Amino acid sequence: MSSKIKVGVLGATGMVGQRYIKLLENHPWFEVTYVAASPRSAGKLYKDAVENRWLIGENIPNGVANLTVEDANVPEKALGKCQFLFSALELPKKDDIKNLESAYAAEGLPIVSNASANRWTEDVPMLVPEINFSHLDVIKDQKKHHGWDKGFIAVKPNCSLQTYMMPIHALIQAGYPVKRMIVTTLQATSGAGYPGVPSFDMIDNIVPFIGGEEEKTEKECLKILGTVRDGKIENARYPVVSSTCTRVPVVDGHTACISLEFDLPDDKKPSLEEIEKIWTSYSSLPQELKLPSAPEHPIVIRHEENRPQPRRDRETEKGMACVIGRLRRCNVFDIKFVALSHNTKRGAALGGILNAELLKAKGFFE
Repeated sequence: MSSKIKVGVLGATGMVGQRYIKLLENHPWFEVTYVAASPRSAGKLYKDAVENRWLIGENIPNGVANLTVEDANVPEKALGKCQFLFSALELPKKDDIKNLESAYAAEGLPIVSNASANRWTEDVPMLVPEINFSHLDVIKDQKKHHGWDKGFIAVKPNCSLQTYMMPIHALIQAGYPVKRMIVTTLQATSGAGYPGVPSFDMIDNIVPFIGGEEEKTEKECLKILGTVRDGKIENARYPVVSSTCTRVPVVDGHTACISLEFDLPDDKKPSLEEIEKIWTSYSSLPQELKLPSAPEHPIVIRHEENRPQPRRDRETEKGMACVIGRLRRCNVFDIKFVALSHNTKRGAALGGILNAELLKAKGFFE
């Protein structure tokens, strides 16, 4: 009998759901024992439900291929079959996702979510484990607010933020608060899911708009850097962010070009050498706990003038590092740099798995 924690995946037939299933194939702590998706997939074996649209690697993991897909709209189906669930739900209305995730929590099943529906729920932690692990404190208040016993909801932020939030946090933590930022993202096509952006729009082209993405970029960082107070998360006041989000013809790997201004007098601002030292020495609770999916080096610096590049650098630290290059002075603000992260690993499923590992290590699944 396996000693691993039994887990479920909601939205298991979609791109992020498939990524969860592949990444969990040999996980030392977790084992997928339950899969759920839309009513049109319910009742089928998983291998049949994803036939001709399995996107992640050559083969479907053997342990999941013959699981029967259940209807994700019926939380009771998961009872007794898993201890918590990863949510990769995709529904037309965010409120429908929010209500469905809450219904699972009400049944006593914790939800570790990739969906955006609960990111702005004030008692739901939006985790980047290296940055705001202290936000786990709000879960007890969340459970109290709803009258939930074992169930709760924790979410991860938008994939593009994780391209640069760790270096920003490292600077703030070192005593160099950031006042303003201009962020331009060059986001991979996989971020749009499957089938995603039509090929005619992407080949030989850049699309300078992604619906809702700029609002997420400008707001979510403030919650991540916020503080738990009186049973809810209060947003930080800074940095003020102005963003432009674009879709580029890259399969995996979001790139961001960042210019930032410190909230300090000129004589107190760090040198480029100090900044690089702060970034290369950055480590946090996931590294201390040696969580299975945590990168040994969360921030990696490249010194070549033409790096980072998605094809060359997205798999750094198994796709979990923020890779930074072109650190230099900015003529408008203080510094500018280019950052890269793997959007379907750190930015999606593997980031969600790291969240679950942190929750497990802190006793939230006991």
